[in-house]
Amino acid sequence: MHDILPEQCRYFAHVEKLAREVLTGYGYEEIRLPLLESTELFKRTIGEVTDIVEKEMYTFADRNGDSLTLRPEGTAGCVRGGIENGLLHNQVRRLWYSGAMFRHERPQKGRYRQFHQIGVETFGMAGPDIDAELLLLTRRLWRRLGLNDLELQINSLGTAAVRAVYREELVAYFIAHYELLDEDSRRRLQSNPLRILDSKNPALQDLIAGAPQLPASLDQESRAHFDELCRLLDAAGVVYRVNPRLVRGLDYYGKTVFEWVTDRLGAQGTVCAGGRYDGLVAQLGGRATPAAGFALGIERVVALLEEQATLPAAAPDLFLAVVGTEAERIGLLYAEQLRDANPALGVLVNCGGGSFKSQLKRADKSGAAFALVLGDEEAVQASVGVKALREGAPQQTWAWQDLLRTLAGCAAADLPRLLMRT
Repeated sequence: MHDILPEQCRYFAHVEKLAREVLTGYGYEEIRLPLLESTELFKRTIGEVTDIVEKEMYTFADRNGDSLTLRPEGTAGCVRGGIENGLLHNQVRRLWYSGAMFRHERPQKGRYRQFHQIGVETFGMAGPDIDAELLLLTRRLWRRLGLNDLELQINSLGTAAVRAVYREELVAYFIAHYELLDEDSRRRLQSNPLRILDSKNPALQDLIAGAPQLPASLDQESRAHFDELCRLLDAAGVVYRVNPRLVRGLDYYGKTVFEWVTDRLGAQGTVCAGGRYDGLVAQLGGRATPAAGFALGIERVVALLEEQATLPAAAPDLFLAVVGTEAERIGLLYAEQLRDANPALGVLVNCGGGSFKSQLKRADKSGAAFALVLGDEEAVQASVGVKALREGAPQQTWAWQDLLRTLAGCAAADLPRLLMRT
């Protein structure tokens, strides 16, 4: 688990703000889900033989003896919540959520045991058009964030029947090369052989490259769905690469799967991933409902933004320096009047005393464009000194009420024009 310090919080807030704007613009509604769920929920949805369930979940018994788990991902809880609250049956839904997820795994760059995701889930739409919308939506978010070098990889896993046939082909292939498999792959051979394709072991890559490919086994329905998705992406100018080895790590996926990846985060190159999970709602007791979605790792997006330094430094617009008994008495009042006159301006008040010289050093360090200087004499005269901190202009004196009227409703970018009078 890690602390997210103020500097990083600015990046988190930036990502969350832009994501909310993009999702709202596409008609998605927010849902808020519990951190704790029944352990059985994740065993039924993610799959009991996945790494997440076998090795990574934080699971414990509560005081009633019930087995609970800190959520390792959000889709299962969203489907559970949708069924229990009557949101899904015979309805079209576009939902999103954000928050912390938990997996006990080796911490590394972009991957922590408590991490944060933005999840997007859609229900009631069976065609490839909603798959395409999810990819258009994510592309728009990358553009808003200024991330221009993410690669989109897509694949189709076909129907459950197709995967069953393909599974037998894979098992036969890997049994024929059993001596080359590592311990983890041998364990998965009978329980979940598709996960062997997702192995990061360099020694297995040549063997995996020679394995049968799933796209060659697709049924007509899955092939038509995937071909139409590709046509929609081509028409929208979305650049992608078909990756026949892309399988995703969760058992509930079928047909379309996708990942947005980067080579700038080391081994943790997946920034956003998802696909279709048409059987999951029925698997959890609801009526059969087509569904698709994705999860975006906020830490990984933040790491890319920090590398590019695309977020400007946070700074107040005005720093109010106060020296003297009377100035300190009314300084906070003046700051509140400024905030009332223009809530868009950031006003930082010096607290804790200090000389004018020391306070102006703090003002300069804060990054503010202007310092407002208030001493006892100015307090008595209902005036304030205005000192430009980024320009070589002399300090000026303003009547307090004139300053309030001037700053009411102005933009921060207008401050130099308004305050540096000649």
